[in-house]
Amino acid sequence: MSAIPRALPRPLPALLAGLFAALLALAGTVTLAPAAHAASGLNAVADGLKKSPVYVDPRASAQLPAADADALAKKIKDAGKPVFVAVLPDTAEFPKSTVLRDLRREVGITGLYAVRLGDGFNAAADGRVMSRNAVQNLVGDVKRNDNANAKTELTAFVDGAVKDAKGHAPSSWGGSSDSGNGSTALIVGGVVVAAGAGGGYALYRRNKKKREERERAELDALRVVVDEDITAFGEELDRLDFSPREAGATDAMRQDYGQALDAYEEAKSRIAAAQRPQEVTAVTESLDKGRFALATLAARRSGAPLPERRLPCFFDPRHGMSVVDVQWAPPGGAVRTVPACQADATRIASGAEPMSRTVQTDAGPQPYWNAGPAYGPWAGGYFGGGILPAMLVGTMLGSMMSGPAYAADHSFGGGDSGPEGGEYSGSDFNSGDFGGGGWGDGGGGGGDFGGGDW
Repeated sequence: MSAIPRALPRPLPALLAGLFAALLALAGTVTLAPAAHAASGLNAVADGLKKSPVYVDPRASAQLPAADADALAKKIKDAGKPVFVAVLPDTAEFPKSTVLRDLRREVGITGLYAVRLGDGFNAAADGRVMSRNAVQNLVGDVKRNDNANAKTELTAFVDGAVKDAKGHAPSSWGGSSDSGNGSTALIVGGVVVAAGAGGGYALYRRNKKKREERERAELDALRVVVDEDITAFGEELDRLDFSPREAGATDAMRQDYGQALDAYEEAKSRIAAAQRPQEVTAVTESLDKGRFALATLAARRSGAPLPERRLPCFFDPRHGMSVVDVQWAPPGGAVRTVPACQADATRIASGAEPMSRTVQTDAGPQPYWNAGPAYGPWAGGYFGGGILPAMLVGTMLGSMMSGPAYAADHSFGGGDSGPEGGEYSGSDFNSGDFGGGGWGDGGGGGGDFGGGDW
């Protein structure tokens, strides 16, 4: 007797049935995680923060009692913001130079992270949740609270964080409603999501592919410009002809020279590792720091006054630091104030055109501010995201930067096109976009992390 053929199950009904069953099972087990856990180590901290916004290592429990930790966790959950707080002992397993970045990677959720490490405090955030400057200001406000203990410090931080942080609380925290209502919402939401999953996922894949193709083309164009910048900086190092062992060399000179060399190597390694246009911002930031170190070294050797920290020349950052602000207008545009090197300032004063940086475009060589959106991250590393748009008003790049689409895809002072605050980032975590405050005792942020000292 021949076997009776079976009809294969239709994919979407089968998916819905499986998802519905899984959601029912999950609904019966949803509970709120406690703020403190018995285990220790970075993995335990990360596991704890996936379940609750506040984690207290048992060895640091005297700093923040359970009742205070629970109150902070409730405040964060009620606000619905992706704010993570960890209270940890100052031990070798939590190195100051990397603990925040390592914790962000292990948790894997886009957000604002704060760590009370022994008596030190620091915080950092993904740009889509809070800008680097905003985090630095928030950390500074917390630290200026004299004789603050862990409770007052963390309470002040959370009060400011929940007001300013963008995004939403991660779903893994559960929420503050009762389990019945939470389960019902979870089931209904899951079914709705599943029903639209087919079409939504196809649209997501198509848009993601287009974005990746555009970003690859933009990054290729940026690599050409950045390679020219790195080469020019390397030539400056060679022309300086400084030896740390030369007669008259001081420790301060050697430190300046070391910072310049570090910046040069840092820029090369960062552009080699860059996967997205936004990461170029960190490259040009390194070059800018390196040029300031070289200018300082040159002043020390000649006995001249140490230079003031200024923006690089607007017309071409390879000209070095600006020495004066000038009034300038692009063709057909309004006059604005921009920083200029002495040579370009002299040209403008005499009515001549400045020696502007040009890049290749489909229409031929153009000044970088008329070459399209790809050069925003490059310029942002030199001039900062806050003031650059004002300098570029009326130019092609300035017009594009003022639109919401550009802000979403090309941000360089905070934010990127990755997950929103509270969403899982996975392997897309961009350490160059994760930064903020400092510890205040000399332990730097390390690598791309940015920020200051603990």
